[in-house]
Amino acid sequence: MSIDDATPGDWDTLTALNKLSIRKTPDPVEQPDHYNKGAIEAIEAIKASMPDNEFNGYLKGNALKYLWRYDYKGKPVEDLRKCKWYIERLIKEMN
Repeated sequence: MSIDDATPGDWDTLTALNKLSIRKTPDPVEQPDHYNKGAIEAIEAIKASMPDNEFNGYLKGNALKYLWRYDYKGKPVEDLRKCKWYIERLIKEMN
């Protein structure tokens, strides 16, 4: 099958399998090591601690933070990927 023939379900399956794979190198955007200590990820604990509208504001604020400073920390692409992660999470929360 060509990548152009992949259905949304195919992409969902691939995404789920990718999350199960063992990473050889840390991914500072998708799964930063320092946010995954213990049984629950920090983002899930934060979500559980506030109403939906506050959590959405938290996501929006973090996206803006990374967009605002991406050119100042020496890792612009990484910060833009983090911004994108927060925007995609906000979109997911809105559905």
